[in-house]
Amino acid sequence: MPIRTLDAIDRHILLELQQDGRLTNQELADRVGLSPSPCLRRVRQLQDDGIITGYAAEIAAGAVGLAITAFVRLRLSSHATQVVDAVEARLRDIPEVVEAYLLAGDDDYLAKVAVASFSEYEELMRGQLRAIPSIAGITTTFAFGVTKARSPLPLR
Repeated sequence: MPIRTLDAIDRHILLELQQDGRLTNQELADRVGLSPSPCLRRVRQLQDDGIITGYAAEIAAGAVGLAITAFVRLRLSSHATQVVDAVEARLRDIPEVVEAYLLAGDDDYLAKVAVASFSEYEELMRGQLRAIPSIAGITTTFAFGVTKARSPLPLR
């Protein structure tokens, strides 16, 4: 997909929506210095261009009983297309895997996992992660706290 050139107003719209996706069109227009109609047209164009891909509520994991965040690095024994496709499909199907990334380097995937307890993580490891085809190694790191939460993309 070609990268669209964003002007200062587009970047300002994106920054404001990353900080508060619940802004009304009027509030957003006021913040970026546009009238409501052109602001809405720009937001719709950013959506149509695939730059804005959705809106979601951010939920405090601990407040809903998910006290453990783990970062799991997976190393594959095979990189055959069928194996990679199966691994990626399986990662997408595990609800506790809240993010997963294909990596360059020693490990093949990094998965962010949210669970209620260490015993729940152990069950996930034994029952689902180890069952993924062609896994050669799994390394887990547990997060003690958040130093910097998800923040807006640095649009310059």
